[in-house]
Amino acid sequence: MRGSPAAKGLFTLEGRSTAQLIADQLREQIIQGIFRPGEQINESILADQLNTSRSPVREAVQRLCQEGILINRRNHGVFVLELSTQDSKEIYAVREAMETTSADTLLNSSPKHIKNTCRALKTILRNMQRRVEATNWQSIAQLDMQFHTTIVAAAGNRRMTRIYETLAAESTMCILNLKFSYPQAQTLIQEHQHILDLLENGNREELHKALKHHMQKAIP
Repeated sequence: MRGSPAAKGLFTLEGRSTAQLIADQLREQIIQGIFRPGEQINESILADQLNTSRSPVREAVQRLCQEGILINRRNHGVFVLELSTQDSKEIYAVREAMETTSADTLLNSSPKHIKNTCRALKTILRNMQRRVEATNWQSIAQLDMQFHTTIVAAAGNRRMTRIYETLAAESTMCILNLKFSYPQAQTLIQEHQHILDLLENGNREELHKALKHHMQKAIP
């Protein structure tokens, strides 16, 4: 694990040194790229930085290992997940299935609910546009995930939403690589706008196709 770049100003617990809080903030640091894929996570160093014992740090690391964004290599330590092409294929295949199902459920709901969901998606897209103009890929990745999570959440299936959220960290890590799939970031905005337009118009068949194309294009 690097000594200082990732360590400086990592985060503070503000007196709430729970394993969940450590896990949440460590996950955010990984998503933001402060801890890079393949980088080792040293529990002792983290505990010193957080001015806490190793016990909650160890529990937090175990939680992230269960989520899949940290990998415990026997006799070597814990490392940030390095996503392979196969990993990306699996993640996007699951997302495609869940988002298509969610979109169908949403289209079967009331016009008012569809309208409110589209309004929320438009706000996210406006924010994405601002980040594209600033070439801020970390923010784009988070907003991209928020766009899709909003569609899934709008279906109203709490279990599906919970399962989908477990993919959020891995998915965001994938999205951080979209700069290679989308050398023109504006194309990413256009694809999301197309999905929104089809949802707003109730074009179920074309929406399925658009989601499939969007997921497949993201795979490196």
